[in-house]
Amino acid sequence: MSRFTRRLTLAVATLSIAPAAGVLAQDAAPAPKRAEGEGPFDKLIIRGANLIDGTGAPTRGPVDIVIEKNRITSVVDVGYPNLPIDQNRRPKGPAREIDATGMYVMPGFIDLHVHSCGVPKAPEAEYCYKLWLAHGVTTVRGVPFGGFEWSASETKRANANEITAPRMYNYQRIGSGKGWTGGPLLTPDKAREWVRWAHEQGVDGLKLGAHEPSIMEAVLDETRKLGMGSTAHLAQTGVASMNGADAVKLGLGAITHFYGIFESMYDRNDVQPWPAEMNYSDEQWRFGQVARQWNLVTPGSEKWNAFLKLLKDNDATLDPTMTTYMSGRDLMRRRNADWHEKYTLPSLWDFYTPNRSNHGAYFYNWTTWDEVAWKNFYRVWMQFIDDYKNMGGRVTPSTDAGFIYNTYGFSYIEELENFQEAGFHPLEVIRSATLQAAQELVKRQNKPIELGVVRPGLLADLVIAPENPVSNLKTLYGTGFLRLNDKTGKTERVGGVKYTIKDGIVYDAKKLLEDVAKMVDKQKKERGIQKLPVATWTSEQSSGPR
Repeated sequence: MSRFTRRLTLAVATLSIAPAAGVLAQDAAPAPKRAEGEGPFDKLIIRGANLIDGTGAPTRGPVDIVIEKNRITSVVDVGYPNLPIDQNRRPKGPAREIDATGMYVMPGFIDLHVHSCGVPKAPEAEYCYKLWLAHGVTTVRGVPFGGFEWSASETKRANANEITAPRMYNYQRIGSGKGWTGGPLLTPDKAREWVRWAHEQGVDGLKLGAHEPSIMEAVLDETRKLGMGSTAHLAQTGVASMNGADAVKLGLGAITHFYGIFESMYDRNDVQPWPAEMNYSDEQWRFGQVARQWNLVTPGSEKWNAFLKLLKDNDATLDPTMTTYMSGRDLMRRRNADWHEKYTLPSLWDFYTPNRSNHGAYFYNWTTWDEVAWKNFYRVWMQFIDDYKNMGGRVTPSTDAGFIYNTYGFSYIEELENFQEAGFHPLEVIRSATLQAAQELVKRQNKPIELGVVRPGLLADLVIAPENPVSNLKTLYGTGFLRLNDKTGKTERVGGVKYTIKDGIVYDAKKLLEDVAKMVDKQKKERGIQKLPVATWTSEQSSGPR
């Protein structure tokens, strides 16, 4: 009897519906009615841009891009680099125009693993929405955004452009929803019943854990029948009975984070060999020990390659959220990032600060040993991700922001950089963030994409940036990139997103960032502080030898 078959013969266990890490204790204040953005226009023309279309093709330009209402209607080559524009080729008005001469246009970015703002971290939803849009993120998948009813309401408002927010895809955990009256999901049939109910409520897909095998099988089968998406955080508490290979065989659409991946190809173990003192509820143990898996697998081994093939054969997506865990390998760098002082709310900073009850605030005594383990873990993890990309597998950048010094918006650009570090060419990075993420959103519906590529007929979700991201992804940060100006002999900040276009509506990214900065300033004034609080030396530590 195979290991997987043995698991399927287990008795049906009670399904825990307790909130998992990332589900907020209290939903944020809903976003106010939209007061930002212009459009959509009867006709909008973006003039003279360099185009990175999202397919992996090289940059080309200059081009003029015509948008009517919320759709791209034409992309016209209007000349050659370093030569005057051919005016005869240019699309004619009347139209609203954006002069993008020398700038770079890409499809809007897609983040497939987000949670919205919430109390106590960030009490107003517009804070994270504006940070996402300010970094070119035009579509987000909430896993979940927040509570069942709150998520449904905000999704409807965002997709109708009633609020300033990215396009939203609403995924929920099984068993959630105040409107569900069917009781606990103790059997496969009851789990199927909940999936059908959630589908009727307009839920787009499911965020699963490492559920008991018969429940997992039933849920994934039902989502497939209904054309709903699925992604899973195969948590350490359940991965011994449901790892990545098991879940993908049952029809899981995407594996988020790294849970279940290493466990699918251990060389000499069936479960992780935890220390005797291990306690999952102590988060330094939880996050410190998971990195120790790096030497339990062998890159390029028979098990490694077999698992990669299994993922590819089942069209599984890897959604690694590498940015989520970056603090583990360099805590000091992450804690001192350029953007915190101006754009991280004090309440969010409080949540990041080491604390035994806040999820992700687990740096109680984070040592060099811990950081070295994480650096080794990233080396192996990134090799697996790159190998999957190289065999044609789909890998998508996402963030799970709001935890572990991982601030909304900024961390998306960090994730793009992580992809390049893993071995992706910047054009492959952008393709993962656009086309491939769009494919993941619709693959279970068996229909073509409507976004993710700059192409006539698709939705007008675009990013316009003054600097070339293929040359330097760092120029996409809202804080810009520090560069020496050889003419003045001084350093200056360049870059950042100029405009984010969602559904044909043009948002000034810098103004969105100004709004966020005002929210941070307001909270600081309410607290009577000018800077984010940091740890200080005690008098005993600073007094020296006695």
